[in-house]
Amino acid sequence: MPNTSEQYNAVIKVCRSLFINKMTDYGSAWRILRLPSLTDQIFIKAQRIRQLQENEIRKVDEGEKSEFIGIINYSIMALIQLELGIVDQPDITTEKATVLYDKYVKLTKQLMEDKNHDYGEAWREMRVSSLTDLILQKLLRVKQIEDNKGKTIVSEGIDANYQDMINYSVFAMIHLNEAH
Repeated sequence: MPNTSEQYNAVIKVCRSLFINKMTDYGSAWRILRLPSLTDQIFIKAQRIRQLQENEIRKVDEGEKSEFIGIINYSIMALIQLELGIVDQPDITTEKATVLYDKYVKLTKQLMEDKNHDYGEAWREMRVSSLTDLILQKLLRVKQIEDNKGKTIVSEGIDANYQDMINYSVFAMIHLNEAH
């Protein structure tokens, strides 16, 4: 059986590299984004993946992988925003952003490993389209929690939903990599 931890790290390596390169190009301009704006960016990417999965004709020459990478990176940005808060001007260096990125990858990967242990790697039997639907479901949950001003009665918070979206996206990327 493939080593999930190694495959996870390989996907994150690609995502992290793009994150650092974009930080170099744009700085931390994303730090001004409110959580609903980040959620909407993730939603756009998930909706595009779903459309790519349902439509045979593509008018933009980018596939699902780049969108899943976007979901991973925007979700990590959202986790950073939850910790640091939103600012009016870019305020962190590439180095600090990368340290925070790595912190949330580590926490999210640990969550994956814990759930993977309990669920017996059930995700390996899932379709990429099902993972996409789960991401969209998580996004609708996050939007509802945001509309409720972050309050929940019995449900996980926004952070857990972002972490699940990261993990579902990594799983989808692993499936897509194995298919090619």
